[in-house]
Amino acid sequence: MAVDTARRVALIHALAHSIAPVNAAFERAWPECVRMNLLDDSLSADLARSADGLNARMTARFVALAAYAIGTGAQGILFTCSAFGPCIDAVAARWPDLPVLKPNEAMIEEAVRAAAIGGRRGRIGLVATFAPTLLSMPAEFPAGVEVIPVLAEGALAALDAGDCATHDRLAAEAARAAHARGCDVIALAQFSLARAAPAVERAVPLPVLTTPESAVRRLQSRLDYPV
Repeated sequence: MAVDTARRVALIHALAHSIAPVNAAFERAWPECVRMNLLDDSLSADLARSADGLNARMTARFVALAAYAIGTGAQGILFTCSAFGPCIDAVAARWPDLPVLKPNEAMIEEAVRAAAIGGRRGRIGLVATFAPTLLSMPAEFPAGVEVIPVLAEGALAALDAGDCATHDRLAAEAARAAHARGCDVIALAQFSLARAAPAVERAVPLPVLTTPESAVRRLQSRLDYPV
């Protein structure tokens, strides 16, 4: 009898736009993985309206989502929205034996390596379309790394309206602004920004990193699956 070695992974989303890019990355790099997609698209809207940010109520919601995913048999969890780092930390602390990944941790490591030039750490241009991401995510970088946060104003609204061309153009303009401020690498901070990578690469003469592929590779290694 054949042994079922498939892994089951929960992908927890706060933006519907994150679902397609991460699932495409799994199809390319790890199609054998059994995925479940869990979306609560009120998370981002509630955070944007919140006067006290990532409070205890928001953390409790993340713990509840993770508990549901684990109840379905998930052996690992990948969160795909980058604005909720402390909430994800709480989930990881609650289930220390389960691989629980922040969306950007693998890309951050790659960005730090890519930005290192001549013995210095270099500057990383962090482009986001969701303003709270630029409040929480810089703290995830190692101490001493210079992060240049740039908001692609209006890009997320364009994507919500189905105007992908405008989304990509505004992301490229934000990357150009980061380049003008002296960054050495561009890190696209959200899974939904992965679609803009070609436009950004045309706009700036710098390495451009996206989150989905890095995250999939990291999850494979954490689950001891051949990469």
